[in-house]
Amino acid sequence: MQYQRLAGLVLGSIITTSSLAAVSPEEAARLGQDLTPLGAERAGNADGSIPEWSPGSTPIPEGFVPDSGNYLNPYPDEKPLYTIDVNNWKDYAEVLSEGSKAIMEKLGPHGFKMNVYPTKRAYEAPDWVYANAKKNATNAKLVADGQKIEGNLPGTPFPIPQSALEVMWNHMIRYSEPFSQEYDVYYVSSDGKPILSTTATSTSVFPMYENPDQEVGDTPWTKLRINYSAPARRAGEILLVHEPGADYTAGKGRSAWQYLTGQRRVRLAPAVSFDTPNPAVAGTSTYDDSFIYNGSPERYDWKLVGKKEIIVPYSSYDFLFKHKVEDMLGEKFLDPEYIRWEKHRVWVVDSNLKEGQRHLYSRRTFYIDEDSWSAMTGEMYDGRGNLWRVQYTYPAFLYDRKTGYNSSYGAYDLLQNIYNLNAKPIPGGFKNGVDKGDKYFTPKGLARGGVR
Repeated sequence: MQYQRLAGLVLGSIITTSSLAAVSPEEAARLGQDLTPLGAERAGNADGSIPEWSPGSTPIPEGFVPDSGNYLNPYPDEKPLYTIDVNNWKDYAEVLSEGSKAIMEKLGPHGFKMNVYPTKRAYEAPDWVYANAKKNATNAKLVADGQKIEGNLPGTPFPIPQSALEVMWNHMIRYSEPFSQEYDVYYVSSDGKPILSTTATSTSVFPMYENPDQEVGDTPWTKLRINYSAPARRAGEILLVHEPGADYTAGKGRSAWQYLTGQRRVRLAPAVSFDTPNPAVAGTSTYDDSFIYNGSPERYDWKLVGKKEIIVPYSSYDFLFKHKVEDMLGEKFLDPEYIRWEKHRVWVVDSNLKEGQRHLYSRRTFYIDEDSWSAMTGEMYDGRGNLWRVQYTYPAFLYDRKTGYNSSYGAYDLLQNIYNLNAKPIPGGFKNGVDKGDKYFTPKGLARGGVR
């Protein structure tokens, strides 16, 4: 693999958090210059297949109603530049992740392919997020073996990252705005049968971003509430998660509660973390597979590999907002005609399970988009070192909001020959903003909303 070298970074080496400090003012001055305000390389690549960062360049589609949540495809007439399939994928091996190559090898003979479109780099955030990122570059630092950030304002904590965990924290607390969505979740069994595992409504707020001038401290990054309505055995259940914005040390970290209809009471849910199988996808992924990766990084040793150009799902407007999920489910993989792939630069982070720690995955590799800091794809290995699950997220830039949507994701299980797709909104089911008060996101709020 050919990785781009960054100043001061020795590729393939493990950089420990205890040896790091914030970057110098001179280095931070690159933000908004040769680097974007969030730390991506402003310039395109050498052959022009990745363009220069171009905020504000997304055309607003005719008929789009601002704030409606019904995002129309701004590129409806674009055609693929090329297609990668079983016949030519080795010619593109340098721009495929290891997981994508494994999928092409296994599923390519059955018709899996990647339609690759022109790359879009229109992601942007509010000006105050940029200003905070620049301050964070010289002030924020990891402590407690990478479990905690000190000195960070709301925004990207490490726009010029010096370690793997700084990259992962950028992903875990990426800039987001409140939204709600109705969605169905399916997994497809090894015999090609689609099975509905969840119908739900989720509501997310981001307290960390409500006070731009206040250090994050104990403020949660997000409060997420999910109300389940199907299948029948789960109808009426409610899950509430408070995810930290800066601290996973002992006694801090994630807080979770569940309302269970059979018990008719709210219970703490400490098992909603790490490698507990996620019932939303019938156990075909883990809780910390959500959004490719989430939660405390304490169980792994982390290594920053470098940057790479790869093909990933991107600009997924029709996929997310136009089509029904059940129409996109093939026997072995999502119908390729519904997925738009683009070439993007990503940070590559590898991790191995720490000695003495327990997890279903012995190793995990993540690919983090340089523009949005959202994880694009991930690879999970079993205890014997076999590549087990390959995940993708299906993002889109919300062109009227200065933020991105990156909450729909799925996994291919290469060992059991099944796959899933989680949290893709039903058409018309995504809404910007949240009209619920603070009490809605409390355990008492769950109790009030529970089925009696």
